[in-house]
Amino acid sequence: MKRLSATFFALLLAALQVFAQTSIKVNVQNIVAADEQFSVTFVIEGEHKPSDFQWSPGEDFQLVWGPQKGSSSSTSIINGKISKSSQTTYTYILMPRAAGSFKLAAATATVKGETISSRTVSIQVVANGSSPAADRNEAEDNAGASQGGGGSTAGRDTPGGEDIFLRLILSKRSAIVGETVSATLKLYQRVNIAGFEDARFPQFNGFWSQETQSPSNIEFHRETIGDKIYNAAVLRAWNLVPQQAGEITIEPAELVCLVNVRTRRNSTGSIFDSFFQDDYQTIRKRVSTAPVKVQVSKVPAGAPASFGGGVGSFKMSAALTRDSLRTHDAASLRITISGSGNLQLLEAPKLNFPPDFEVYDIKTSEASGSRTFEYPFIPRSPGDFEIGPVEYSYYDVKAGRYVTLTSGPLPLKVSRGNESAPAAGEGGGTLVQAPARKDVRDLGSDIRFISTRMPRLRGTGAGAFFAGSPAWWALMLSLLPVAAVIYLAVRKRAASKADVAGSRRRAAAKMARRRLSQASEFLKKDLYTAFYEELHKTLLDFAGNKLGLPAAGLSKDNICSALTEAGVSEADAERFTGLIDACEFARYAPSAGHEAMNEHFEGAVEVISSIESSMKKKSSKAPGAGTAALLALLLTLSLQAATSSTARAEDMKDADIQASGAPVAEAADMQAADLHISDAQTPDTQALWSEGTQAYTEGRWSDAAAAWKAIEAGGMVSGSLLCNIGDAFFKDGDIARAVLYYRRALKFDPSFEDARYNLEFARTQVQDRIETLPEFFLSVWMRKLCYLLPSDAWAWASVALLALSLAMLLLFLLGKGSAARRAGFFSAIAGLLLMVFCICFAFRQKAEALDTGSAVVTAPVTEVKSSPGSGVSLFVLHSGTELRLIEEVGGWYNAELSDGRRGWISKDSIELI
Repeated sequence: MKRLSATFFALLLAALQVFAQTSIKVNVQNIVAADEQFSVTFVIEGEHKPSDFQWSPGEDFQLVWGPQKGSSSSTSIINGKISKSSQTTYTYILMPRAAGSFKLAAATATVKGETISSRTVSIQVVANGSSPAADRNEAEDNAGASQGGGGSTAGRDTPGGEDIFLRLILSKRSAIVGETVSATLKLYQRVNIAGFEDARFPQFNGFWSQETQSPSNIEFHRETIGDKIYNAAVLRAWNLVPQQAGEITIEPAELVCLVNVRTRRNSTGSIFDSFFQDDYQTIRKRVSTAPVKVQVSKVPAGAPASFGGGVGSFKMSAALTRDSLRTHDAASLRITISGSGNLQLLEAPKLNFPPDFEVYDIKTSEASGSRTFEYPFIPRSPGDFEIGPVEYSYYDVKAGRYVTLTSGPLPLKVSRGNESAPAAGEGGGTLVQAPARKDVRDLGSDIRFISTRMPRLRGTGAGAFFAGSPAWWALMLSLLPVAAVIYLAVRKRAASKADVAGSRRRAAAKMARRRLSQASEFLKKDLYTAFYEELHKTLLDFAGNKLGLPAAGLSKDNICSALTEAGVSEADAERFTGLIDACEFARYAPSAGHEAMNEHFEGAVEVISSIESSMKKKSSKAPGAGTAALLALLLTLSLQAATSSTARAEDMKDADIQASGAPVAEAADMQAADLHISDAQTPDTQALWSEGTQAYTEGRWSDAAAAWKAIEAGGMVSGSLLCNIGDAFFKDGDIARAVLYYRRALKFDPSFEDARYNLEFARTQVQDRIETLPEFFLSVWMRKLCYLLPSDAWAWASVALLALSLAMLLLFLLGKGSAARRAGFFSAIAGLLLMVFCICFAFRQKAEALDTGSAVVTAPVTEVKSSPGSGVSLFVLHSGTELRLIEEVGGWYNAELSDGRRGWISKDSIELI
């Protein structure tokens, strides 16, 4: 094995030697001065020596000396195989004839009968320039010339700022955030450098930096600056990516160079002083770059949702490692982004995988000019799926716009794994294996989506609540007289049913009409005796029933006097008794004819109707008027109570507003706004709501918040509106104002579950974690029960429960059975207790909504002091922390945290809920 390796190495070396003989190397400076003599060396290497070498310097250069030929050879023996190599050089000394850019002609030579040639070389000749070596000699001569006669002291040449310096070269001085800037640190010198020490490179604060060149051996090459030639070397090179907008200053780089300078000793007067008088000394020269300023601007607004921070020019490719697999097998999606720009800072593209795909952490790898993101995943369900299309946006600096790269959809076929294959069962059937069941797994967490339906807007303040409003008081107080009227009516009806005489009196007319109809039948059949008997009984029964007279007292005199006392006119009384006489006479007298029978029948109908109407008018006066008067009195009292309660509430509100320093006119305006409730939405409000919903759906969070806040500025709000504003602030990254508006939404509607959920989620994003003092469990239960319904719902429930309690009280007072009375009694007590709870819940939510003693920290960082203004700093709070305000002094609030700590905080650092 070793022998084969040695043989292979020998053959490779021979091949390289043959290949090396196909060309001629040229060693020459690329920049020279117009008055500088420089050397050109042609090198030919190979196993065989060249012959017939030809080259001419041309007309642009003067041949000062040459050619000088040099040669060397070597022999090597590897595994008994002898190989030879030789090197031949041809050296010329040239001098330019003029300044400019010129080309050296190619040289030719013959090796083993084949002609080989060199490349042409471009040389720049600098006018009025001087080579670094000439400048060093001139400096040393000047140093020697400064020496005096025999007693003079030694002189030393110290290099100046133009002989050696550092430069930090940037590819551009203005960029945008994320744009790559190349930086190169170069050393320029025209002196003799022996070494370096104490190098300090820039930190590049405000940039992301990556070192691209860090040479271990510093190699100098010639460069021109102005009209001078310098030896320049690259010390370091970086790729810089600015991370912030504004003017960024790159601090200076420093380097200590060890420079050899010539010194001269005192002259002894000997003729050999010119040979041995000079000496060299190493000095330390510190050089540094000037501070460099870079103007960085922000990335233009309007970035797409798929923008991943890329600035430059990129290409994207996406592919699956497998496009067909079984359930529970692993595969990956690889997305490769290549191009020029800030590749190292690119964020991974956002992808939505199909449901029931387990996606693992993204793996990132980098290659030359590309960055690859790998998304490992495992499908858990069979089917045909599509992943993508993948979108990735970057900002193209040259084009000045955002560019979106899009891949096509990636189809993926997932077949069922072996674990779900059916097995043969008994009786020729099949046994189907049930799928592996598992819990639904949370893939992520976020706030709930906004309310898209236009809500019912209303004003803020005390007038926006039904509890305690004039309508609520009127309803509550009007139920009492209604119940009283119902009670009196039912009692009256029961008393009427218990009065037998009264029942007969009320039914007298009805009985009379029934018997008159029978008499009418006898009249039609012309039954004389039967007709008058029936008519006589009708008149007597009507008088007995209507007047409450017994049968023995139904004489004409008693009937006449009783009718007169009952309010019947004397004429009607006499007509009635006259009909009775006529009936008694007709029963024992011969028939007077059909016309007399008809006249007596019509007279009976008329007199009975007249007596009935006369007695009804008299009986309806006293009880009906009393009932109406009682009802009117109770309603008047309830309205007066409601009016007085409203007046007291308004007086208290005026006092509060005036106490806070607001003018009376402003207080009246605030009351008018508070009492304003609107069910209908204006077209402008609906347009702003739709605009905010559309902007939120498209990811323009600030535009959505602005549209909804324009509705809020009109004085009309709702829980959904305030919660939507909080959602927009949360998505825009303003956690403090998100918490603020979620709290406002819950103050407006404590039963709003979406606002409560989003508030709890937003609190997890607040930097300050403050423990809450424990509450008594009954208080927690009562608060949760209170927040089940909004304040208006509790107020309406109190009205309904009062009505129910009064109904149960009437059942207790008017019920006939003991079971009904017992049920009414306990139901009335339970209803009253529940009514009290509903009223307490309604007024508690109203009080919390009107309370201005809570706030949220909106400043990024603020100090809490022991006293207003110049107290001792107690602790630091960050944005989003909630506070309870106790008192205000000047521009400072005495605030309390949920853990009981107190301190004074600036008014400018918080916003009231």
